[in-house]
Amino acid sequence: MAAKGKYHRLYTHLCRLTTQEWRTTFSEVETIIGFGLPPSARLHRPWWSNQSGRIGHSQALAWAAAGWETAEVDMDAETLLLRRKAVDSARRFNLDEVLPVHSAGGWPEDLSLRREDIY
Repeated sequence: MAAKGKYHRLYTHLCRLTTQEWRTTFSEVETIIGFGLPPSARLHRPWWSNQSGRIGHSQALAWAAAGWETAEVDMDAETLLLRRKAVDSARRFNLDEVLPVHSAGGWPEDLSLRREDIY
């Protein structure tokens, strides 16, 4: 959705950046997206809030999908700092560590899988 939505140009711009941080102005964001920000972007700090999951405001979904999050927003100066999200460094587990193999012993001598013996 971010790649095709209203803020797709912002998404594309952020995907192309090679830095860990991007300090910009509201005006520069407008130049990148090709239209003016809504009045709420200049009036309400929550417009610049990060959101988790797949549900949220289209602008926040655009920078989140590109791997970025807002770090600083100066409403008076109309500037913001976006940072790359930290990559989850989840430890990969060895399955044998998590679920060790335990021998249950051998098959009982009288165990039979013949249909006649089961029924």
